[in-house]
Amino acid sequence: MEATMTEVHAETPWRARFAQRTHGVTSSAIRELLKLTERPDILSFAGGLPAPEVFPLAEVGAAVQRVLEEHGPAALQYSTTEGYLPLRELLVRHMIRYGIQVTPDNVLITSGSQQALDLIGKLLLNPGDQVLTEAPTFLGAIQAFTAYQADFVTVPIDDEGLRVDLLEEALRSGPKFLYVLPNFQNPGGVTLSLERRQRLVELASRYGTPIVEDDPYGQLRYEGHHLPPLVKVDAEYHGCAHGERAFRGGVLYLGTLSKTLAPGFRLGWVVAPTEVIEKLVQLKQGTDLHTSTFTQMVAYEVARGGFLDRHVSVIRKVYGDRRDAMLRALKAHFPPGVLWTRPQGGLFLWVTLPAGLDSTKVLDEALQEKVAFVPGAPFFPRGGGAGTLRLNFSYCNPQKIEEGIRRLGGVLLRASRKLNQAP
Repeated sequence: MEATMTEVHAETPWRARFAQRTHGVTSSAIRELLKLTERPDILSFAGGLPAPEVFPLAEVGAAVQRVLEEHGPAALQYSTTEGYLPLRELLVRHMIRYGIQVTPDNVLITSGSQQALDLIGKLLLNPGDQVLTEAPTFLGAIQAFTAYQADFVTVPIDDEGLRVDLLEEALRSGPKFLYVLPNFQNPGGVTLSLERRQRLVELASRYGTPIVEDDPYGQLRYEGHHLPPLVKVDAEYHGCAHGERAFRGGVLYLGTLSKTLAPGFRLGWVVAPTEVIEKLVQLKQGTDLHTSTFTQMVAYEVARGGFLDRHVSVIRKVYGDRRDAMLRALKAHFPPGVLWTRPQGGLFLWVTLPAGLDSTKVLDEALQEKVAFVPGAPFFPRGGGAGTLRLNFSYCNPQKIEEGIRRLGGVLLRASRKLNQAP
């Protein structure tokens, strides 16, 4: 009998029963690469990992104790799909400083901003619908929207962000929405200038294209001045930047606590008009009912009372020093012909290799030198990017950054010489 059961299990045709939409879904290139770089001898600039030494361990421990003592039964119970109200109220107060004037009814707490991307795809995309993105763009967004069989229209970036001079032609194709990361873009590290933000909103409004603004890094600025989010620019463009109509709703805004508290909380949020929130709530109920009650309560206890602001100041100092260390190391060790962005904040910078070099092949050699990065091609939803790569500077300390970039510089120098010697 046991053998018969084994045979039935082996012959079950699950693969043939996969939904059609799964055929275009692939593993994250970054997640797969991280499996190779978990060894302690690898100096990894691959993941978008916050520095674990800045995690607020003591504050989280104290918050866990308070939550269990004061709200134990409620913290371990089912809760509302919209999210823990005190946490939503805290986020609303926090966003007001950046010109996003909404109420808790406009906020849905998600299991990380990645779930927010998935829910938006589930809400808005039919098979074959077009999504307009930057090129390159966030790999997680490509994965989320590909799962709903989206097609992509792309516009390149430069040092000032999305090339809005090329945007109108893309908008004429009728995309369902425009997805953009205005601040310290992942993977490019560039920031959309104020002039371009205004032009982007103007063009999107003209063509009736909604915008999804993803802002995971906006608070992590190390130099320069804060720029208004597209939510605020949109409200100002339509003459409703103050009072009850300050949030027009033409822009959906995504935020996260992964970069300011800890990614292990898996807490993100969506800001949207109430009719959009209501539908997202229904879709989320079919996914996970609600984000962890306990985690939301702990995060609120940690963040309240001004701690979040104080902690972000610490993170800015640590990451700013690491960015500077990487920029110095790149200047000292990378060979001529290699170019890179100079981010004003965030976690990443973007490297462009001399013509003819393929970053995937360079990675194979780099791993032999025990240093890792992410090749650029997966960040381009329509292909391309073979001569680019992404470097993360938040995870390694300055000493490891110096050593890792020195090793990588040697790999690039040898690859460049080989290329120049080729017949």
